[in-house]
Amino acid sequence: MAALFVGFGLLVGILFGFFGMGGSFLVTPALLVVGYPAPVAVGSGLAFVFGTSVIGALRHRDHGQISYSLATVMILGMTVGIEVGTRVVFLLAEAGSADVVISVVYVGLLGAVGLFVLRDARTDGSDVETSRVTTTVQTIKLPPLVSLPGGATVSAWVILVVGSAVGTLSGWVGVGGGFLLLPVMIYGFGVPTTIAAGTSILQIMVSGAFGTFVYAQSGAVDIAVVAVLLVGSALGARIGTGATRLVNEADVKGYFAGMLLAGGIATASKQIGTAYGVETLETVSAVLLFGTAVLVSGAIVTASINALREEPSSVSLSQPRPDSDDSHGQYYRPDDRPLH
Repeated sequence: MAALFVGFGLLVGILFGFFGMGGSFLVTPALLVVGYPAPVAVGSGLAFVFGTSVIGALRHRDHGQISYSLATVMILGMTVGIEVGTRVVFLLAEAGSADVVISVVYVGLLGAVGLFVLRDARTDGSDVETSRVTTTVQTIKLPPLVSLPGGATVSAWVILVVGSAVGTLSGWVGVGGGFLLLPVMIYGFGVPTTIAAGTSILQIMVSGAFGTFVYAQSGAVDIAVVAVLLVGSALGARIGTGATRLVNEADVKGYFAGMLLAGGIATASKQIGTAYGVETLETVSAVLLFGTAVLVSGAIVTASINALREEPSSVSLSQPRPDSDDSHGQYYRPDDRPLH
């Protein structure tokens, strides 16, 4: 079992570094699938989030892929939300319905966000409706305003409300919030994908630390399983973070959507199998969860290797173009086109 979790940690680390998510959207369902109680799965997922996020935040900082002003305001809102969500989990646990409720919420969130991102990836980011959301958010000029990479501004109050909502869900279903933060920053605030990934990880680091502290006080964190997962994720996070500079933005969104949809289906299969005593569905759940992590991680590594082979000169630049005030952490090819 330990070797399995080390390998899984490696895969989740790659995905975490690549997508800007702490990985608990996979870790928490995985712990539920192998039989951990819901509060322990949630608490351990948040503890894993904190450990992986420290590594990833440092890497993204080196690449200039973090908006500190956006992260600071979002963290304030998420901290309040996590406290609310955590209280809900323990109330559900006392009522004996935590496993079912958390799983249902997981399936709904992963499915909805996954389908939205998949649609956007298939339209290559040209969806008019998505642009309208960003424009609407940016037209709310209630001060103070927060400057974002790319020159746009968003009201700090809007960011606080969104952060509180994401934090509540984070504390409720045991995720660092990355699979929600990434779409919110890209589609809601208009932040470039690479900056959104780095900023998301910084926020997750703080929210994961706070969530872990709250759950640890109730003994709902399995330190042993978290430590084993972190052994593998330490290497995986470095690989995933480096891959963000090599894989194009449409592919990032496509892989992201696939992971979310697979996680939702796996969690649903687990609950249905348990409820009706169908062991085959429980097996399908485990295979789908771990199998998808292997396939997507492999696809990321393969795409990165192909990019290095095809355009070795385009990835040798590790700093933003110095003659532009609008680079905001973007990396440029020799022909001045952004390297997403």
